[in-house]
Amino acid sequence: MDTDRREQIALFRFGVIAPLVGRYLDRGEKERILEQITSSRWQIPSSPRTTIGRSTVLKWLSHYRSSGEDIEALKPRRRQDRGCRRSIDPETEAALVQLKQQLPGVSLPVLLRVARDRRIIGWAFTASRQSIYRMFSRHGLDKPLQPPVDRRRFEAELPNDLWQSDCMHGPQISFEGGSRKSYLFAIIDDHSRLIPHGQFYLRENIDSFSDCLIQALAKRGLPRRLYTDNGSAFRSHLLRYGCARMGIALLHSEPAIPEGRGKIERFFRTLRMQLLPLLPETLSLQQINEKLRQWIENDYHQRIHSSTGQTPLKRYLGHLQALRPAPHNLTEYFRIPVRRKVDKDRTVSLNGSLYEAPAGLIRQTVTLLYHKHDPNRIEVLFDECSHGFLTPLNPGINSRVRRVASQHTDLIAPKQPLDDPPYRGGRLFVDNPTQEDTK
Repeated sequence: MDTDRREQIALFRFGVIAPLVGRYLDRGEKERILEQITSSRWQIPSSPRTTIGRSTVLKWLSHYRSSGEDIEALKPRRRQDRGCRRSIDPETEAALVQLKQQLPGVSLPVLLRVARDRRIIGWAFTASRQSIYRMFSRHGLDKPLQPPVDRRRFEAELPNDLWQSDCMHGPQISFEGGSRKSYLFAIIDDHSRLIPHGQFYLRENIDSFSDCLIQALAKRGLPRRLYTDNGSAFRSHLLRYGCARMGIALLHSEPAIPEGRGKIERFFRTLRMQLLPLLPETLSLQQINEKLRQWIENDYHQRIHSSTGQTPLKRYLGHLQALRPAPHNLTEYFRIPVRRKVDKDRTVSLNGSLYEAPAGLIRQTVTLLYHKHDPNRIEVLFDECSHGFLTPLNPGINSRVRRVASQHTDLIAPKQPLDDPPYRGGRLFVDNPTQEDTK
C-alpha cells in the first residue's frame, strides 16, 4: 500500500474517533457516541464494508492515545513478513522458481502438473494461484519472454508524404427494402490529419477500397507512401501494381498490431463519438455518405486538432508546393494485369476468348491490362510500351486475308464465276415468284 493511501486511511480513522478524544466523557456519553458510530454507514477507504464494529473503534482509540495522540499510529501497519511466502516454504519456492526458469512458456496449471510429477510439490499443496503468481513476479518471472518493441510516436514531415487507411464496421443501413451492414473505408494524411476521402460501402473488399483510393487521389494528389491494414481488402496484386505505376509505396502493418495506424484509429473513434450517435436510425447508403461528407468538410476539417494546433485543412494547404498532382486517367492504373504469350497465329487467350495481337508481337510474352467490368477492352504492353488494344478474333474475316512473305496483309474479295450472276440473297417465302427466283 502506498504512502498516500495509508495517510487517507489514517485521516478517516481519526475522523471516526474524533468525538471520543480531546475531552472528558462519562460512561453514558461515551457509550452513546460509540452507539452512534457503530450504527452509522461509512465509506471506508480500500474496503467494501460500510459499518465499523465497536471493538475496531476502541482499538483505534487505544492506538491513538498510547502513541501520545500521534496520527501516525492510525496508519495501517506494514506486514512484517513482506516478501515471504507464508503458504510456500523457502525450499519449495526455490524449486518452483527453478522449474519456471526451465519451462518459461508453459501455463501455470501445466507447471504445477509437472511439479507434482517430479515430486517438487505434493498433492496436498494448497497455495493459491495468486500466491504463486506473486512469487514469480517477485523473482522477475512474470515479464514477457521477448524484449519490448521500441515503438515511437511519429509524424510525416509534409502533406501527402504518408497516408494511413483502414476499414471500420459501420451501422446498419436500409437497402432494397431490408437492412444491410455498412463498412467505412477512410484515408487520413499523417502530417495534417486531413481526410482525403472517406466513404461507406456495402462490402469490405478490394473493390470498395480501390474506389475510395481513386477518389482520394483525384481530390488530393499522389501520396509517397500508403500505409494500410494487413487484411484481404488491402492485399491485392491489382492494388500493388496500380500504386507502383504511380510511384506510391504500398506498406502493410504487421498482423494484429494496430499501433502503427494510430491516427486513422483515432479518427474512427472521433467519428463514433461525434457523428454516428446523431444519425437517424434508417438511412440509405447515399444518405449516410452525404452526412459523412458534410461532417468531414464542415466540422472535422475546420476544427483545431489537439495534436497539431491547427485545423487539418489549414495545415494541409500550408505546403502546397509539396503535393504531386494525380493523373487524369486514374482508373487506367487499376486495371487487372495478366501475362500471356502471343501464339504463332497472333492470337492471345484471355478469360476463355481469343483476341488478335499485332503481328510484331508474335511469340512474345506481353502484359494485358483490362477492367473487370469491361473485359473486352484489353490493352497490350510489351517492354512497358503500349501496342494498342486487342481485337476479338473473327475467323471469317481472317479467311479473306492474304498473307505474303513480307508480313504485310491485304484484304481481298472472294472470286465469282463469270457465268453465274451475282448473288443477291435468297428468300424463303415468295408470294409471286419470278423466273429469276425459281432458278
